[in-house]
Amino acid sequence: MIAAVARNRAIGFQNKLIYWLPNDLKRFKQLTTGHTILMGRRTFESLPKGALPNRRNCVLTTTVSHLPGCECFASWDEFIATCQPHEDIFIIGGASLYKELLDKADRLCLTEIDDEPQQADTFFPPYDDWHEVAREDHPNEERHDYAYAFVDYERCAEE
Repeated sequence: MIAAVARNRAIGFQNKLIYWLPNDLKRFKQLTTGHTILMGRRTFESLPKGALPNRRNCVLTTTVSHLPGCECFASWDEFIATCQPHEDIFIIGGASLYKELLDKADRLCLTEIDDEPQQADTFFPPYDDWHEVAREDHPNEERHDYAYAFVDYERCAEE
């Protein structure tokens, strides 16, 4: 899974990202290019230019059967049956997909933003039981209004 999350796990408001962080967008592009991205229909509809280039764009939806530049699937099982065993899949949102598929993920690539927005209606699910494996801290500066960190997590081993 890949997402930008505030301290309170806020990720969106009115089907839009809350934060515009150029370095987060660069990281997203770097990590997902050449790989499969999976999203919900509303996340697809929020993309300004539609399907993202140089990626296999897949949408989980039960309401439509075709979206331009995307493969549509009615269920996780239907989608995963089309994937190769070692295919890198990035779940890119939205909140209901994150919540529904968190137990299927093996890593989280999060941009944690040092802020709690005043307006948010969409949240990433709790991930307290995940183990941090990498962190890259960045202060706020001219192009980034908030301090943020790129943080990678892996699922904690079962006891």
